[in-house]
Formats: sequence, structure tokens, C-alpha cells
Amino acid sequence: MKLAILYICTGKYNVFWESFYRSCEQFFFPNEEKHYFVFTDGQIAADTEKIHRIEQKNLGWPGNTLYRFQMFWNIKEQLVLFDYIFFFNANCEFLVPIGAEFLPSEKEKIVVIRHPGFYNKKPDEVTYDRNPKSLAYIPFGQGLYYICGGVNGGICEHYINLINSLREAIIKDDSNGVVAVWHDESHINKYILSHPYKLLSPAYCYPEGWDIPFEKVIIVRDKNKFGGHDVLRGVNKKNYFLSKVRCIFRTVIHKIINNDQSKIT
Repeated sequence: MKLAILYICTGKYNVFWESFYRSCEQFFFPNEEKHYFVFTDGQIAADTEKIHRIEQKNLGWPGNTLYRFQMFWNIKEQLVLFDYIFFFNANCEFLVPIGAEFLPSEKEKIVVIRHPGFYNKKPDEVTYDRNPKSLAYIPFGQGLYYICGGVNGGICEHYINLINSLREAIIKDDSNGVVAVWHDESHINKYILSHPYKLLSPAYCYPEGWDIPFEKVIIVRDKNKFGGHDVLRGVNKKNYFLSKVRCIFRTVIHKIINNDQSKIT
């Protein structure tokens, strides 16, 4: 079985590469053939033929996350050679052995992870994109599970279909001057409404330092220990305030919308 691992570490995110790679080698399908496709503008340790460094310009925030599926699409000719394709956020680290339980069946096609911040929330209480102008739009009354954008994958053919569908939706939004509220995560949440999938618990995307009722299988390392989001993203002083305002504005608006909806229902 051949596995392709997609990994983005532009800017200063390459600080996470070594621990990700070592833990993935140790715990994630340790007896299978794995190849790592690392998108970066920096340097990484690539002491083996199974690590493929892909030169990738740092697109800043939110470009590095919003356009990740375009990055993946750019190497589709290489990805079609694999049985399964998986994507992991840069700051993921594997703690225990992972094997067949992570694989979707031919019926399920892709694998996604329930978001650790919304595992106990109803669909109308989560932060789906509520903007009807976006192709990520999910109206109140729809949806089932809110999934995280940081860990996903699937059977090669079906995951490549996902890559293409999401990149096209994001490009179309961009051409209309629209950015989904949580970028690629909003779009993948919309995607699973009309496609089969295997749902795994937040154990596979467990934020470091949190206390939620799941076993820690894959942790998401605390970025604050490495300077925080803005340092890792390379947000300069000129754009720092604007970045913070946008983040707070999105969060407040969605809380207002969700609170209003809960009162209505």
C-alpha cells in the first residue's frame, strides 16, 4: 500500500517539520510505503528519497490555508500513483499507532475528523459559513457534523476529486470577491454534505493543552509555544492590527448569528 502525505510549512511553520515527520514515521502506518510532499519556501531535512520538497511561495494569511487545494492540484500527476492521500496541518504530531481504522472504505471514500471545538454542538450552533454569496454556504437547518480542516484524506481517486472540487469552489468565490468565513475548512464542511465520508473523533485532531473526553491520538501542537499564529504566519507590524480585527470580527458576527438563531428556534 502506498500513502501520499501532504504537508504545508511555508514561512516559519517548518519549525514543526521534524517532530511531525519522526512521529509519522513511527506511528502512522509504520510498515507501509509513505511519501511526503512538503510545500515550503524554506529548508527542511530531506535525507530520504521519500521526502519530496515542493517549492511553494509563502502566500501569507489566509492564502496559505485558503489555496492549499490549488497547491495539491498542481502535483496531481504525482498523487495519482498512490493508493491513499492524506493531509495534515503542520503542527500535528502522532502519539500512538494508527492503522486500518484510519482508512475509509470504498463506500466511505474519504476520511474527516469531527472538530474538537464543536463535537458536542448541534448544527445550528457551529460556525458554518452563513453567507449565501459563498459556495461554502450552509443555511441554518442543514448540516450534521462540523469537521476540522487540519486533518483529512481518502482513497486516491476520490480525494483528488475533493481537491479539484474545493479548489474550483474557492476560485469561484475569489472571482466574486468572497472569502468563506473559515476558508478551506468552510468549503470542506460544505463538500461533505453531498459526499460520503468516514467520520473520526477529535482524538485525531486533539489540541495540545485541551481537556476533552477523547484519547489523544494525534495532537495539534500549541502554536503559542512557537511564537503564536502571527509570528508563524509572518504577519508584519503593518498588517498585524488588520489581521486581529478581521479574526475578531468573524468570530463576533458568527456568535451573534448563532445566538440569534438559537433564540428563534
